[in-house]
Amino acid sequence: MAREPADVPLGIIHTMSGTLDTLLAEDRLFPPSLEFRSQANVSNPAIYAEAHRNPVEFWESCAKSLEWSRGWHTALEWNLPDAKWFVGGTLNACHNCVDRHVSAGHGDKVAFVSEGEPGDVRVFTYRQVLETVCKIANALKEAGVQKGDRVCVYMPMIAELPMVMLACARIGAAHSVVFGGFSSESLHERINDAGAKVLVTADGGWRRGGVVELKRIADEALAKGCPTISRCLVYERIGSPLADGVPNYNPGTWIEGRDLAWSEFVDRQPVDCPCEDMDSEDLLFILYTSGSTGKPKGIMHTTGGYMTQVSATTQWVFDFKPDDVYWCTADCGWVTGHSYIVYGPMSLGAKQVLYEGTPDTPDKDRFWKVIERHKVTILYTAPTAIRTFMKWGPEFPGRCDLTSLRLLGSVGEPINPEAWIWYSETIGGSRCPVVDTWWQTETGAIMISPLPGVTATKPGSATQPLPGIHAAVFDENGKDVTPCHGALSYMVGSESLDQGPEVGGILAIKHPWPSMLRGIWGDPERFRQVYWSRFDGAYFPGDGTKVDEDGYFWLLGRIDDVMLVSGHNISTMEVESALVDHHAVAEAAVIGKAHEIKGQGIAAFVILRAEFAANSWPEGKGDSHDLVSELKSHVAQKIGAIARPDDIFICAELPKTRSGKIMRRLLRDVAEGRALGDTTTLADPSVVANLKDKYESSEG
Repeated sequence: MAREPADVPLGIIHTMSGTLDTLLAEDRLFPPSLEFRSQANVSNPAIYAEAHRNPVEFWESCAKSLEWSRGWHTALEWNLPDAKWFVGGTLNACHNCVDRHVSAGHGDKVAFVSEGEPGDVRVFTYRQVLETVCKIANALKEAGVQKGDRVCVYMPMIAELPMVMLACARIGAAHSVVFGGFSSESLHERINDAGAKVLVTADGGWRRGGVVELKRIADEALAKGCPTISRCLVYERIGSPLADGVPNYNPGTWIEGRDLAWSEFVDRQPVDCPCEDMDSEDLLFILYTSGSTGKPKGIMHTTGGYMTQVSATTQWVFDFKPDDVYWCTADCGWVTGHSYIVYGPMSLGAKQVLYEGTPDTPDKDRFWKVIERHKVTILYTAPTAIRTFMKWGPEFPGRCDLTSLRLLGSVGEPINPEAWIWYSETIGGSRCPVVDTWWQTETGAIMISPLPGVTATKPGSATQPLPGIHAAVFDENGKDVTPCHGALSYMVGSESLDQGPEVGGILAIKHPWPSMLRGIWGDPERFRQVYWSRFDGAYFPGDGTKVDEDGYFWLLGRIDDVMLVSGHNISTMEVESALVDHHAVAEAAVIGKAHEIKGQGIAAFVILRAEFAANSWPEGKGDSHDLVSELKSHVAQKIGAIARPDDIFICAELPKTRSGKIMRRLLRDVAEGRALGDTTTLADPSVVANLKDKYESSEG
C-alpha cells in the first residue's frame, strides 16, 4: 500500500514549489494573435461546452479519426477503477502510424530526421520506416516473440528505437522501454517484472562526446538472472570506434545462441509483415515509473483509447499541420517519447527530428543549430532544459536562425514564469504561443494545457483542462473545492457565474478519459490503493495545485514521497534503499529540495553504522568528503545517474515523531533554509535544531 503524504498538510503546500509566491502574483495575459487564431486547428472555445455536454460522445468523435478494422459497440464501460474504451473495436497502432500514410500516397514524406551526437544525419521516409519496421517485426517473430509477449527495449535515442516500438505494436507484443541512462540493476528489475521474452539493445550510444556502454550494462543485467529472456538483439550503433588504434569503449560480451547481431538478423528479413488485429483494450505497452513504495510501477496502456487521445491532443495542443517539422526533445524511455514522438505525431504523419545526445555537445548551441539546420517549426522540451539554457545565456541561441519556429511547448514539471518568459522571448521571438502541458505516465496523454488558438496564456500556468477532461481541486478531506466545479464556467464563457476566490489543494480527475492507465502490471491491488483510494470515485495523481479566480490551474509538484527531478519521478524510498545498501549506512532519509535548474534536487540525510561514525561529519562542503562522494556514486550505480543525490549530509540522528516516523517535512525546511515548522510532535525537538545548525555550517 502506498504511503500517505501525511507530513505534507495543505497549509504548507507552498513548500513544494519555490516559485509559488511568484505564481500567486502572476497576472500577465498572452492571448493568441489574430493571425495564429485564424489558422489554428481549434479556434472556437465552444469545443469545451461540446465536450462537457457528453464527454463520451466527444471522445467517440475523436476516435473516428483513426482507422479501425472493426467498429466498437460500447464507447465506455466504467467499473471503478477499471475503464474500457471503444469496447469491441479492433485496430493496430503501427498501421495507424505508418501503413495508412503510405497507402494514402504519402510514402515519400519524411518521417524521421535522425541526428546523432557526432553529427551523422540519417533520413527515413514513411515507406522506409514501414520496410524497416516490418524487418524488425519479422526478426522478433523469428526470435520467438508472439502476440501478448513483452519485449524490453534499452537503446539510445536513434530512429531504430521508435521503429522497434512500432514493430512490437505491429505483431501485438507489448514493449517495455527502459531509459538508456538507467543502471543494470534497474534494467534487471524491469525485465523480470514484465517477464520480457526478448531484450533489444545496442552496443552503445553517444552522450556528451563519450559512449554509453549499453551492451555491457545489458550483459550485467542479464547476468543477475533474467530467466524469461531467450534472445538479446543488438543494434550496432557504435561499431568499433578507435582511439589510437584501441577500442575506446567496452562492447560487452557475446553469447552465441542468445545474442543476435542486427546487421545479420534484422537486415536479412523480408519487408512484408502483416499487422495483428488488436482489440481496443489489448495491451500496447508497459512503462515503469517510480512510486512512493520504492518499487517501480509498471504502468499499463492499451491500444484504442490511448491512440485516440494522443492523436487528438497532438493536433489540438501543438496545432499540428502537415508541413510542420516537429521536435520533441524527450527520450523514448519516458512517456513523453511514447506519446509525443511515436504514437501521437506519427498517427498524424508528422515529419520529426530525433537527436541522440546532449544540448552542450560540442557546444552549448547544439539545440539551436539543430533547429536552424532542419527548420524546426514546433519545439517541445522541459523546464529543466529551458532553465539550463537561461543559465548559459542568450548568446548561444543568438548565434542561430530560429525564425522557423512557430509554437513552443513545455513538459515534465511546472515552469516558473521567468523561464516561461525567457522561452517565449529568446527562443520564440515573442511570436510563438507557449503551451505548458500537465500530464503523467499514468494519464497517457496531455490533460491540462492551453489550446493555442483559443486560450490566453499566463506564464507559469498550464491554464485549463483540455476538452473532455474533468479536472478539479480537492481538499485534504476529499471535498471538491474547485471554484464553480472547476474551470468549466470560464471555459464555456458563462460570464454570469461568480468564479469565487482562488483555492489550493490536491489535483483530482473526476471522469474517465480514453488514455488513462489500465492498471499496474501484476499488481491490481496496488493500482487501486495508489490511485483510487484517496478520493471517493476520483483519480488521485499525487500533485498539488491551485485554481485562480479565472479558473486557471497552477501545478505545484508532488505531495507524496516521489520527487520530480528534471521532470522525472524518482522515489525517495528507492534512493533511501540504495543508500542503506551501502555497507557504511545504517539509516537514510531522502527529500526533494528546490533546485533552480532541475526543479527539485535530491538531498539525503544519512546515519552511519557505528564503525564508520567516527570523524563522519565532513569539513566544509559535503562534496569534498570521500565517503559522501562514494555514496553519491553508489546511488548512481544502483539506480542510474539521474538519481545521484545533489547533497548528502551525515548526521547522528534524524527527526522522528514519538511513533518513530521520520519528519521529512522538517528535513525539507532544513535543506531549503526555511524557518522550522511545527516540531511539537517530535520525540526530541533538539535533533532537528542541531541538524539545521550543522547543515547551515556545512553550506557556509
